[in-house]
Amino acid sequence: MYRLSAEQSDLVARSREIARTQIAPHAVHVDESCCFPGESLKALGDAGLLGLTIPLSYGGKEQGLRVVCAVIEEISRQCASTAMIYMMHLCGVACYLAASKKPEGPLRQAAVGKHLSTLAFSEKGSRSHFWAPVSKASRVEANGKIKLSAEKSWVTSAGYADGYVVSTQWENATAPTQSMLYLVFREDPGISVSGSWHSLGMRGNQSAPMRVDGLVIDENERALCEAGKGFDMMLAATLPPFQSCQAAIALGICEAAVAATQSHLTSSHFQHLQSRLCDLPNLRAQLAKMRLFTDRLRAHLVGTLDAFESSCANAQELLMEIKVSATETAIEVTDLAMRACGGAAFSKHLGIERYFRDARAGSVMSPTTDQLYDFIGRGMCGMDLF
Repeated sequence: MYRLSAEQSDLVARSREIARTQIAPHAVHVDESCCFPGESLKALGDAGLLGLTIPLSYGGKEQGLRVVCAVIEEISRQCASTAMIYMMHLCGVACYLAASKKPEGPLRQAAVGKHLSTLAFSEKGSRSHFWAPVSKASRVEANGKIKLSAEKSWVTSAGYADGYVVSTQWENATAPTQSMLYLVFREDPGISVSGSWHSLGMRGNQSAPMRVDGLVIDENERALCEAGKGFDMMLAATLPPFQSCQAAIALGICEAAVAATQSHLTSSHFQHLQSRLCDLPNLRAQLAKMRLFTDRLRAHLVGTLDAFESSCANAQELLMEIKVSATETAIEVTDLAMRACGGAAFSKHLGIERYFRDARAGSVMSPTTDQLYDFIGRGMCGMDLF
């Protein structure tokens, strides 16, 4: 349904093989130990996939959102934590690419698997309102030096990423959305991970809090946006990949749950009745629902990609919708899988309980499901979203 070219299909097929042979073997350990999937990210980097969206001129593969979603779906089928880390990397790279002065070094390093990026937007003071940082940049000298201090929460790949797109209020801000985005490196002085990550699902993300303590940087070298235009870059550069890739992650979880459920129902028996679980019509019906809901989500995602690529008037609305649709679908599909497979799903040997937990992360990841419902409703009523 992604309607890819032969070259793009080959790229997705290679990604599928990497996910199957080099990511899947680590997925259970990553989940159980709540550890960062370093081997999986190395596999993606070695294959040049950290540069999937980076232009050829920087050594990347120069692919758009359609291929990105197809690749992320393949990764998510095997390990949703790895897919989430990869998604946040691509969002960080999107900011690099949208900058008027592009950070050439990090882009070239990412293209060869030597630079992992992420976003550092959310803060304790504004919680899920990631677009409204409470930290504020201050000017320390007249020659373009800026001082950053911030406490960030839920930074995916905290302490592992090489580059962080850090948001703060613009120094002259009069409204919360007048913000700045700066590129901060892991080795910069005053950068530290200030907490641990131990979660219900997506346990390998290492989405821990981080602190930026009095970091002085050159604005001309590190600013990714124009003065006070950080919010605009968030909407233009990060919203499309963030929303659509979240949907692709949910889709991958759905496909994994469908496959595991189908395998269990067709291979497990009532020995005393000489029948299989799939001989029960109610279980077949639940499996059919899972298939229908998953296919419906895929059609919704592809329709959103079509609208975005053709700059349709409703593209922004569809980008708002797709994360809600995907998250709610993944929750419903994995719930059906748990019920269809019963006690076998409740244990860990089918993998379904991991899909069940991972599916729920999207609903609380900002913009949350409730926030998106409100945004969609406000837009339909002709009201400002922010």
